[in-house]
Amino acid sequence: MSDNLVRCPWAIDTPGSTLYREYHDTEWGRELHGRDALFERLCLEAFQSGLSWLTILRKREAFRQAFAGFDVDVVAGFGGADVDRLLGDAGIVRNRRKIDAVIANARAVLDLSGTDLDTLLWSFAPPRRTARFATIAQVPAVTDESIAMARELKRRGFRFVGPTTAYALMQATGMVDDHLADCWVQVDA
Repeated sequence: MSDNLVRCPWAIDTPGSTLYREYHDTEWGRELHGRDALFERLCLEAFQSGLSWLTILRKREAFRQAFAGFDVDVVAGFGGADVDRLLGDAGIVRNRRKIDAVIANARAVLDLSGTDLDTLLWSFAPPRRTARFATIAQVPAVTDESIAMARELKRRGFRFVGPTTAYALMQATGMVDDHLADCWVQVDA
């Protein structure tokens, strides 16, 4: 159903689903803070690696149930029985390396010394651009900041956090505004 609003080209509806549009209009590019909220996005971006974002959006509620609402304290305590349970859960992406990474990343969050996840991630946010990009082709997949973020996260024991995943996280959580110039969505600067 068209509402005649101009959106970023990736936010088009697919047959039977408005998930992309809803995500684009209400979440993507809006500032997000908080340990567990950022942990969820970090995990979902890692699970998305090699898959479509629509696949992750469709499974998002199942991910939340499977990973205890992405409560870092709970996920950090997951053990072998939890991994087996997750590998048997058809509602999520059943990739052992990604599941193991989520658990390891929860533990890494708890091991952060001298900072918290929110402060750490946002320390890599670049200065706001003075203008939005005109075309999707201008939007980068990796930046110096995402390379630095990925490097620091890996140094601190995080997994599945390469520069492309780090940049996607920056886009999703409002560290950068990659809505295009003609997109109707305006995010707070």
